[in-house]
Amino acid sequence: MPLPLAPIALYAIKGGAIAATIWAARRGLRAIAHPGRTDQRAEEALDGLDDGLAHHRPRDRAEDGQRNLAGRLRRTLRWGPEPGQGLELDAAFLARLRLRRI
Repeated sequence: MPLPLAPIALYAIKGGAIAATIWAARRGLRAIAHPGRTDQRAEEALDGLDDGLAHHRPRDRAEDGQRNLAGRLRRTLRWGPEPGQGLELDAAFLARLRLRRI
């Protein structure tokens, strides 16, 4: 009995279409992404944050509706009986939202 090639060809075409889509998406994202930069002042500000959330409105900027938010979460996750099996999580952020009437 001969092997039907139509289903195999259909799977090959679908797989090729998916691979081409992924390749095009990665290439497009690489083209628009920028390398970024590390600002040491920002790193030190993030290191200086306390755990938890903080929200405030600066008094000198109160008229333009500026709000500032900062937060930090530090956790140590351990698994397994041996030392060295774990992960230290340190997530910090600074955010600013400014609304102005125009």
